[in-house]
Amino acid sequence: MTDERIHILRDILLELHNGASPESVQDRFDATFTGVSAIEISLMEHELMNSDSGVTFEDVMELCDVHANLFKNAIKGVEVLDTEHSGHPVRVFKEENLALRAALIRIRRLLDTYELMEDEEMLAEMRKGLVRQMGLVGQFDIHYQRKEELFFPIMERYGHDSPPKVMWGVDDQIRELFQTALTTAKSLPEVSISSVKEAFEAFATEFESMIFKEESILLMILLESFTQDDWLQIAEESDAYGYAIIRPSEKWVPERQSFIEEKIAEEPVQLDTAEGQVQQVIDTPEGHFTITFTPKEKEAVLDRHSQQAFGNGYLSVEQANLILNHLPMEITFVNKDDIFQYYNDNTPADEMIFKRTPSQVGRNVELCHPPKYLDKVKTIMKRLREGSKDKYEMWFKSESRGKFVHITYAAVHDEDGEFQGVLEYVQDIQPYREIDTDYFRGLE
Repeated sequence: MTDERIHILRDILLELHNGASPESVQDRFDATFTGVSAIEISLMEHELMNSDSGVTFEDVMELCDVHANLFKNAIKGVEVLDTEHSGHPVRVFKEENLALRAALIRIRRLLDTYELMEDEEMLAEMRKGLVRQMGLVGQFDIHYQRKEELFFPIMERYGHDSPPKVMWGVDDQIRELFQTALTTAKSLPEVSISSVKEAFEAFATEFESMIFKEESILLMILLESFTQDDWLQIAEESDAYGYAIIRPSEKWVPERQSFIEEKIAEEPVQLDTAEGQVQQVIDTPEGHFTITFTPKEKEAVLDRHSQQAFGNGYLSVEQANLILNHLPMEITFVNKDDIFQYYNDNTPADEMIFKRTPSQVGRNVELCHPPKYLDKVKTIMKRLREGSKDKYEMWFKSESRGKFVHITYAAVHDEDGEFQGVLEYVQDIQPYREIDTDYFRGLE
């Protein structure tokens, strides 16, 4: 891969951005490239979005389908051991797409049959079936969440920050198209079947295009970049988000070769000498030899159970951790450098209001949110940092969860008044809203 090749890719996409037709650049593309790796696509998008060309990630989102079609027959495949195992995240990801495609086919058949059906009783049953199938397709949101929350943070660690931004933005557009299609489908028979088909196809077209981008571009980047440990981390954290339509039939446990010798060699003999130096006698097949050195001072290991001065009293690290994990709220801390640094563990991951996983720690806070919320996140962080606001409070009712969610973003300052970060705490206040007495001190 050369810089020249990336620049040619960038120039072709800039031409598309400036109005050139895909057909006008396809021949030049085919003549120049015999195969394009997914890594090159990632680097190209990064350059395009970070250059002084004026092209933003919103522009790249608009060109996303054109990009995909341009690369359709040129992308190099990547083969990685174990990806066909039924529990491997890649296999699960692809099988979800197969199941979602099958649901799309069933919906198309239902809509075509509905259009020709005249029996009112059958039409009523078909409307119920349509809503059920739309509900199955709606599970794509789980598929997208795992992609956005588990795949994207690792991609960013490897420097592939542009594809996640673009793809997440397109994901949100697809979510909106689905909601429109679902609302229209539920409105039958008050709306025409042609309106339902039109709304569904608007969603399905973009959704099927995303499946191609996931399997032909995204997964290729991941397979070229991710280590086996990365995939293991994703596999371990996936249950917190769940799966779309299908579940892994078994757990993926890769075989690993141990390189630790069963016979442990004898420890070298160490002799203390004057002035803190140490002599070490090393036994070799050729005989013994002695070296003299001054050992490094060992760093003190923090005792998690020893009491430390803590606020107005004393706590051990273990006690502080237990207290944070027993607070009836989800706590997240973003440090002064905008890095997601900590979250507490007060509830199972699959029951969290805002899901958090270990792979998100260390990520820039802007990359932890969908692009459509980016401006709001930037505004909150900026005003809390500058001190024009001390905190923000927000709330919303979640009918599906039966919760009334209250969110607080509070600026954190040290004793000198210096900004140290932002504390977010989230709690379900529905139980408090249901209190209907002025007094209760019982033990029930």
